[in-house]
Amino acid sequence: MAPTRSGLVTSGDQAADLQQKMSMRYDWMSSEIRAVYDAPLLDLVFRAAGVHRQYHDSTEVQVCKLISIKTGGCPEDCAYCSQSSRYQTEVEASPLMQREEVLEIARRAKAAGVTRVCMGAAWREVRDNRQFDRVLDMVKDVTELGVEVCCTLGMLSDDQAQKLDDAGLYAYNHNLDTSERFYDTIISTRTFADRLNTIASVRKTNVTVCAGGIIGLGETVDDRLSMLQTLSSMNPHPESVPINVLSKVAGTPLAEVAEVPIWDTVKMIATARILMPRTIVRLSAGRAKMSASDQALCFMAGANSIFSSESKVMLTKAVPSPAYDEDKALLGTLGLKIRPPFKEARQDASPMELAATP
Repeated sequence: MAPTRSGLVTSGDQAADLQQKMSMRYDWMSSEIRAVYDAPLLDLVFRAAGVHRQYHDSTEVQVCKLISIKTGGCPEDCAYCSQSSRYQTEVEASPLMQREEVLEIARRAKAAGVTRVCMGAAWREVRDNRQFDRVLDMVKDVTELGVEVCCTLGMLSDDQAQKLDDAGLYAYNHNLDTSERFYDTIISTRTFADRLNTIASVRKTNVTVCAGGIIGLGETVDDRLSMLQTLSSMNPHPESVPINVLSKVAGTPLAEVAEVPIWDTVKMIATARILMPRTIVRLSAGRAKMSASDQALCFMAGANSIFSSESKVMLTKAVPSPAYDEDKALLGTLGLKIRPPFKEARQDASPMELAATP
């Protein structure tokens, strides 16, 4: 049997855990966040590295695998997405994968060192109960392999979120994508409030929250920081915050936007680390274009999770990902090790739960 999601801190001094929990902030003002972000780059990274070492094992990086269990044909109009049925991209729609195929990919991922398997379906929302039941079975089976399981299936109701919890789901990903102000520029088929409502449904369960966004959509720095302010105002903070850099896809409205400088990515990671100290900050889409030294700087700034792949794609072939062997070599060069599964605690674990941790 796989470990259960206890919601408890599993390492570190209990008194320190309690102190850290009590010192979390959920009231960052926009001017404070801007001051953090605008600090000289090396000073910002130095500060973020200190926070990272206070709350995390700085030698650990979580390695995740993303499986597109239902690719393409999505009715939404997200301007960045290769899977939207509204755009002519190289991605072709395909049906929900078979359970054994997903399991086999997950087994190979675990054998390669992956400790979290994320399953994504190109749905606006969960509507087909028969397909949803199949996903629930996948969650149960992959969890039994001894890895954390995350899903991203679009919008959820309270009942659907609870069913995922009952199936053993460890995390649910639902990104904000960008700021509330800029959101309508990128997506018109659901609202920013819809995003928040799904996160609220997940929070009613024992499933942890993974929510972040994408930089490079044409937004301003203020938009990026507004997104971080929304995330850091959530109490508790999301357990995971992915920082994605846009992978430009031919055929989408954002195919010709400007590239994001690596310094912008580093500053976003460092700022997220300072605002949300206990959160896992994920260096996600866009990493395939980064050099080893670029990635090292991101780890120094507080990133402690990556996506890796056997096929060198993240979700579809339109979004590249470094391969397992490349990432093992990189982590080895940097003296980093793979974070074990089931180490991440729910951020709303009570002081009594924390104190009861062995």
